[in-house]
Amino acid sequence: MTPASEAPHTSSYTGENAAIYCRISQANDDDQTGVDRQERICRETAARLGLNIESAHVYIDNNRSAWKRNRKRPGWDSLLEAMREGGIRHVIVYHPDRLMRQPRDLEELLTIADEQQLMLHGQANRRDLSNADDRFFLRIEVAHACRSSDDTSRRLKSAMDDQAAAGHPHTGRRRYGYEKDGRTIIESEAKVVREVFRRYLDGESPATIARDLHERGETTTYGKTWEQWSVRSVLDSHHVAGIRVFRGKELGQGNWPAIIDRGQWDEVRQLREYRAAKDRPKREARRYYLLRGLVTCTCGQRMAGSSSSTNTIYRCTRKFVNDEGTRCKRTINAEPLERFARDVAIEVLKKLDLSGRTPAATSMSEADAQAHGDDEEQLKELNEMWTAKEISTPEYRSMRKTIEARMNKRQRKMVQRPIEVLEGIAGPHAAANWRRLEEAEDYARMNAVFRFLFAAVIIHPTASRNSFNPDRIEIEPNPLD
Repeated sequence: MTPASEAPHTSSYTGENAAIYCRISQANDDDQTGVDRQERICRETAARLGLNIESAHVYIDNNRSAWKRNRKRPGWDSLLEAMREGGIRHVIVYHPDRLMRQPRDLEELLTIADEQQLMLHGQANRRDLSNADDRFFLRIEVAHACRSSDDTSRRLKSAMDDQAAAGHPHTGRRRYGYEKDGRTIIESEAKVVREVFRRYLDGESPATIARDLHERGETTTYGKTWEQWSVRSVLDSHHVAGIRVFRGKELGQGNWPAIIDRGQWDEVRQLREYRAAKDRPKREARRYYLLRGLVTCTCGQRMAGSSSSTNTIYRCTRKFVNDEGTRCKRTINAEPLERFARDVAIEVLKKLDLSGRTPAATSMSEADAQAHGDDEEQLKELNEMWTAKEISTPEYRSMRKTIEARMNKRQRKMVQRPIEVLEGIAGPHAAANWRRLEEAEDYARMNAVFRFLFAAVIIHPTASRNSFNPDRIEIEPNPLD
């Protein structure tokens, strides 16, 4: 610690702006002091030093690890940006390991300190980031915190290895049919599990089984509506057969009671594989939907190609949920939509000059990745609030719809877009070049061009179900510069 004689007198801080940073990890850190208590302690420190804390300069990363190298910390990133801009000289934390547990984070902070005079205040001490001794001591503290996290991670992984080898169940999210301990059978749910396996072996489809369970008022593990994918999840569950799987590898029978005997489980696996192989030729023979992966409903869901004996359409995938409150039945005729998109694409291609362009691929920007992580956390918290009955189902659905729409919009930007896909197509002869693709039935190439040019083809509501109205189509372009 910097000797008191060398440290600035605290009276010189009075009235200066400061930031508070609070963090708690999902990992088993030695200190799990909650962020609310951390903030209270930091505010007491600020009051003692005479520092000014604006509400915009309280940065919180709740349930965020500072040790995991690929873990996004929005609060930390915002704090760094605020310090780079020079509006903050002081950072107050409950303890330095709340701020950093990786040496590279400290070095990033010290780089900013080389240009800005920064002070780091803890509950019992302070560090002047322009002081060589304080920088030295901080490097030791952060290295120690990183080593502590490494040791904790190693112990947890070793314990998981031992648990798996001993056949103990993995405890995390509660599995349908069992209590959270993974051992105690819930007989009312186990009865449904046995019914699902029996009916599937009798020839019923997951969709039919799910619809019947929904109509009877049965719900899944966390009170959600049964859908065909939740039925498949039960059919694919190793746990209900007492099979221990670890890191994707089957280790043998676990030491908890099974709901389904191994023979019946194996029979379902064989039937699942047989049906998948039987349906594969049918899927391969289906019409190629040129806008696959691009057509999006304004409810936030993708629209998938669907064929009948008389018509081909793009249908909102929310059509297939059993809960009427969240179902969306929006459709649009496939052929006129694809012609409309083709005409727009050709007009763009005619004006597109590829000279001097380098191969490009879109990826999620750092800001989008951060926002995406935040939305994933919000969805998790929202689900927990709904499960705990803290919010009503209509509120849950409305908020979830808003968050999912934001996430879907970001994901549409992530398609790989190699410039080579436009070679021989773009330019003044784009129309003739496109006709050659149609004659060659090069559907994959046409879809790749659409994906390069468009982020999404958004379908709005319409009063008429039969006529094709181009006014309900919104094409969201990809940036081409």
